[in-house]
Amino acid sequence: MSGDSDCTRTSPSVGSPSDNEFLPDRPRYVCSLSPDLIAKAREELQEKPEWRLRDVQALRDMVCKDYPTLGTCLDDTFLLRFLRARKFDYDRALQLLVNYHSCRRSWPEVFNNLKPSAIKAVLASGFVTVLPHLDTEGRHIVCIRPDRWTPSNYPITENIRAIYLTLEKLIQSEETQVNGIVILADYKGVSLSKASHFGPFVAKKVIGILQDGFPIRIKAVNIINEPRIFKGIFAIIKPFLKEKIANRFFLHGSDLNSLHQNLPQRILPEEYGGTSGKLDIAAWNELLLSSEEDFLHDFSQLVLPGDSSPSEALVSGDAEEKQSEEPLRGMKPQLYYCY
Repeated sequence: MSGDSDCTRTSPSVGSPSDNEFLPDRPRYVCSLSPDLIAKAREELQEKPEWRLRDVQALRDMVCKDYPTLGTCLDDTFLLRFLRARKFDYDRALQLLVNYHSCRRSWPEVFNNLKPSAIKAVLASGFVTVLPHLDTEGRHIVCIRPDRWTPSNYPITENIRAIYLTLEKLIQSEETQVNGIVILADYKGVSLSKASHFGPFVAKKVIGILQDGFPIRIKAVNIINEPRIFKGIFAIIKPFLKEKIANRFFLHGSDLNSLHQNLPQRILPEEYGGTSGKLDIAAWNELLLSSEEDFLHDFSQLVLPGDSSPSEALVSGDAEEKQSEEPLRGMKPQLYYCY
């Protein structure tokens, strides 16, 4: 489906009395937020329920006017993710949406054939999972364990695919759109050879997606069991981090008491000094794999890597990388120095 025809078919004017009346083929948005979360969204995200659909329609009209060949989904529920992620600032939400597509088109190794069944090996390894319990702020905890990855089995891009699909699944929830997520990364056993796979090119791509190319609010990143080599890894990452995000990194080392100040023991598995039992990856893997049809439906509306009609305004990933390749290359020795 071309972005042009999609906009023509699905874009009534902002002044229409009821947007959904004119869109019989588009799912009708029904708010699933509790009264408390509606109040939280109003306070923290500038979301006004009485204006919500008009705000969505305003963003839809901007997409169709400024990026008619973007090839994006224009459903209320999809566009609302971007508005919430940018506190209902139309211009910033539009830029985030454009970046979302730019990231997908500029990294085909990650985004081609992107579906849960294609990353079964990563899921089985336990590299990434989501803990079963929410924290005190109602946020999901995404647990990443690099030691579970064996580089000879598959490239690092497969791990990134698994993280991306995990985030895509989580962001389907309106609660997550409002509350955000927390990352818990366990770097126990990460060696120099394994860390070397996460070079400047990969670091810049991943940080670019998480900061500017995906509609999710990362509220904290808790690092535990980080070896000395992590100083080198963080030296690669930090130049790409916005100050707000950098300040949300917490390095706990092997001090679980420090971790428990950020994440309560009742939601953590025994491996991290918690009381919620052994870390079990089976439930999340089953949930993600059972969502295959949902992903196929959602992604079928997007222009994927290799398609011939990207917007001219999208940033060229290759050109951008070539411009910054030399200065970034100089960061690699820091890995060896810190190790």
